[in-house]
Amino acid sequence: MVMHIVMFQFQKGTSETIKEEIKQQIEELADLVPGLLNIKVGHNFAQEDRAMDMVLISHFESKEDLDFYATHPEHLKVVEYIKTVAEYTKVVDFEA
Repeated sequence: MVMHIVMFQFQKGTSETIKEEIKQQIEELADLVPGLLNIKVGHNFAQEDRAMDMVLISHFESKEDLDFYATHPEHLKVVEYIKTVAEYTKVVDFEA
């Protein structure tokens, strides 16, 4: 199994409404992208300086399925929207 984790830091002033919209768009990918086994998205509540705003954790059967997800048009639409409000993102992919 392949795990794909992305953490998001949004630009200052990004509304909670936009953050929730992004969360919903990401979660909808589970029904739109074949090979995506599971996806969880959460808003951060930690108050530490090193904390990020949001995280997604997703599972794939194989690296090939992750590659398919990465280039899927529905995923790319969400990515383009996130880029308009993200300060930066971090990613980790690994086999479990």
